[in-house]
Amino acid sequence: MVVDGAVGTGGEPESSDSLRTFGAVVQALREHAGLSREEFGERVRFSKHTVASVELGRRMPDPTFVERAEEVLGNTGALRKAAGHLARQPGLAAWFRQWARLETTAITLYTYECRLIPGLLQTEAYSRTLFTNQLPPLDDEQIEAQWVARAARQRLLRERPNTAFGFILEEGVFLRHTGGVEVTRELTDHVLAIAKLRNVEIQVMPQVRQTHAGLDGPMQLLETPDNRRFAYCEGQESGQLIADPKVVSMLQMRYARMRSQALTLEDSVSLLQRMRGAL
Repeated sequence: MVVDGAVGTGGEPESSDSLRTFGAVVQALREHAGLSREEFGERVRFSKHTVASVELGRRMPDPTFVERAEEVLGNTGALRKAAGHLARQPGLAAWFRQWARLETTAITLYTYECRLIPGLLQTEAYSRTLFTNQLPPLDDEQIEAQWVARAARQRLLRERPNTAFGFILEEGVFLRHTGGVEVTRELTDHVLAIAKLRNVEIQVMPQVRQTHAGLDGPMQLLETPDNRRFAYCEGQESGQLIADPKVVSMLQMRYARMRSQALTLEDSVSLLQRMRGAL
């Protein structure tokens, strides 16, 4: 699973009242115009299956769909206004959305990842490699929605300069060369550029390490503006938002130990530069 927070996708999220209401308005306007789903799909240049998913509240319409639908259905402005109240973010797995909302206001956000480069640090080419290798396979529209959601999350790094971001990454996630040499070369350059931001710290956990406090798997930790602390851990088809102070404290203890076990900031950059030069 390529989950978008820790890592990726998560299939089609569940419906919501706002999505079902929006879909019902689209369907009513379409039927009033005397158009079948197939005819309407041809005019807005989306498949009839996408139209059906939107009308049934199963799919978040992207801005292009909304604008084209407005043009076809009379430019009343109703769809544009209704779209502003939709409650679901496309491309995020259902189990990840609550954590994603906390991310947007966090004052600290720390991530340990041993499987692949975290979503906040990925390049488009690296992300699309993950999406295109997803099982079961995604169609082109789903892949596009995944990338749009991921790119939107990545803006946090620059739009929240007062938030402290920390990443501990296993050396092996770079050595795997996911997507090939060119993708890895671009990815390494990108991570090195992100490491120059004042609010971002990136450390590499060396491949050979006699002791390691993170062997139980990836984790994310954050602190809210009112100083509450949460953790998030993710598996194949699920994610767990953790609010229990005792569990969060334990995970913070492990993360703190990993910071001392990983390479320093300077040595991490030096290693990444050497790995980049060897590609």
